[in-house]
Amino acid sequence: MKEIKPAAEGKQSFIAEARREQIIAAAIQTLDEIGYVKASLSEIAKRAGISTALISYHFSDKSDLMNQLLMKLIEDSTSSIMAKVRLMNTPREKLSVFIEASLAYRGTHPSHNAALLEIIFNARTPENVPYYKWNDGEDDDVLLNELHSILSEGQASGQFSAFNINVMAKMIQGAIGEYMSVSPAHTQSVDLETYSQELAKIVLKAAL
Repeated sequence: MKEIKPAAEGKQSFIAEARREQIIAAAIQTLDEIGYVKASLSEIAKRAGISTALISYHFSDKSDLMNQLLMKLIEDSTSSIMAKVRLMNTPREKLSVFIEASLAYRGTHPSHNAALLEIIFNARTPENVPYYKWNDGEDDDVLLNELHSILSEGQASGQFSAFNINVMAKMIQGAIGEYMSVSPAHTQSVDLETYSQELAKIVLKAAL
């Protein structure tokens, strides 16, 4: 039988979750505007319109906040991309949509992408390892595993030719990440939509 929480307890839980979301949103804004180094708890609190002490109530310190924010950013983008891929039927459709959805999410969530890059290149894991050097194992990379699955399915069904799946998957991820990690000045020569469409064409041509 499902436990029924008292109304007061449920309300407090809702308020606490809403406050955490408010802090997360302010942290994203702060990282986008002034970068990781200057993104102190006081700067985040200012943008959230709350006290620094209130942030400390929900997160032990800046590192804790940034670590949890990173996980949320990854989970949100992964969920969005996977939802679109799962609507497709064939490996070719899935691969094309995977590429387009990955780039589209970053294009429609520029501040999220900026925050993600700021954390990856400046923050450290709880084990004190820089995130850009961190490898938590491919089994935990949902998007990479999905790419492997799409490519494997394509080869098994005869829709894709023979190639090294690990190399192809890494190449695709690298091409997606490369566009979003460069400065806006370098992306003006090729807009996001064109890059996405051309990349999908190139990858599909290489896979067939």
